[in-house]
Amino acid sequence: MDQNCHVETIQKAVLDSVLKNADTTLLAVSGMGCVNCAARVRNGLVSLEGVYHAEIYLNMGLAEVYFDSKKVTPEMLVHAVADSGNDGRHHYEAQVVTRQTA
Repeated sequence: MDQNCHVETIQKAVLDSVLKNADTTLLAVSGMGCVNCAARVRNGLVSLEGVYHAEIYLNMGLAEVYFDSKKVTPEMLVHAVADSGNDGRHHYEAQVVTRQTA
């Protein structure tokens, strides 16, 4: 494993009741090649104020994001994915596949 690629995941506790009432968006994410890429994208998403949880499906190139639409827009999520690859070695892109409001 490349030591320079290791990513510590951000821990963010959230109540199930909050997730049940959250807006959700499914993003198609390109550029993820390994579990560290998935962790980097997840960290970029959950670090946004108003994002409660992000589940990354590396094999399918998808991210399911639970968030508060009063604080976060799907466009902000797309930018967060792109920004998570800002180290010069990784490049990620996302687009909204579906969106569900609570």
